[in-house]
Amino acid sequence: MRKLATRLAVATSLAALASTAMAAEVNVYSSRHYDSDDALYEQFTKETGITVNRIEGKADELIARLEAEGENSPADVFITVDAGRMARAEEAGVLQAYSGDVIDQAVPAHLRHPDDLWFGVSQRARIIFYAKERVENPPRTYEDLADPKYKGQICIRSSSNVYNQSLLASIIEADGADAAKTWAEGLVANMARAPQGGDSDQLRGIISGECDIAVANHYYFLRGYDSDVEGLSAKIDSIGWVWPNQSGRGAHLNLTAAAMAKSAPHPEEAQALLEFLTGDFAQSHFANQNNEYPAVPGVGLDVDTARLGFFIPDTQTPTSAFSANAKEAQAIFNEVNWQ
Repeated sequence: MRKLATRLAVATSLAALASTAMAAEVNVYSSRHYDSDDALYEQFTKETGITVNRIEGKADELIARLEAEGENSPADVFITVDAGRMARAEEAGVLQAYSGDVIDQAVPAHLRHPDDLWFGVSQRARIIFYAKERVENPPRTYEDLADPKYKGQICIRSSSNVYNQSLLASIIEADGADAAKTWAEGLVANMARAPQGGDSDQLRGIISGECDIAVANHYYFLRGYDSDVEGLSAKIDSIGWVWPNQSGRGAHLNLTAAAMAKSAPHPEEAQALLEFLTGDFAQSHFANQNNEYPAVPGVGLDVDTARLGFFIPDTQTPTSAFSANAKEAQAIFNEVNWQ
């Protein structure tokens, strides 16, 4: 009943804007780089009459631009592919609180900033992959990745990668800073090679035999089924996966996150877009177009995503901890010489 009330509230809000937004517009700074998102914004314009002007770039560059533009910034909405980047935007003072009624009813509390500065619109699981023929007992938890029995077997990205920063930040929150440092030291000792490339390259490392175990976001693996990914698709069935920490806090999920820019010149239109991103169309779009997990409960999964099976997500660790612990995570990476 609550979900229905939320959907009705969104529909009413969008309909009201559609009747008054003759030449309304909303300006989006986004670090998402998917052409499929064109359909998302086209649907928003269709429902509201509000034109979406989008500027894409790397999150850090967009944050720097927001800082430089200051009160004269044309940005209304800021979107990143990781909660850790939102921490940097928060520290830079380029965000303001959104109106929380509709969004807070739709999106679970652990996927929102406690002061309504940002919220998750889709989720990305960071999980463990392994070579089926070479690994009989793969790691079952993130902590297991540091076990000496996996020495020389693990491929993982660099410490500058924000997905790894948020993973370590979550371990700091769950296990404490000392344990997190010990974990990072152990994982460095277990690396099969110096960190290099993106998540797809870690999976390719399994197929090439450079490593037996890899850590990557779930959808990079699924792309190997959806399309012809060089060095991955032809032998993708040789890779198995583990949903980590299923007997404990659950699997770590990061976020595509959205926020209202501090100096938004079109705050009502920005609020409308933010609310739209929690609606059925947008949530299904994220699930079907990029194999992501919806942020709003009850939205169906893409068929390919569903192949990964049921898992228990980490709902105990607030996503805001990824940003709160980001600096400490980077300091630990530096201390243990994680390149």
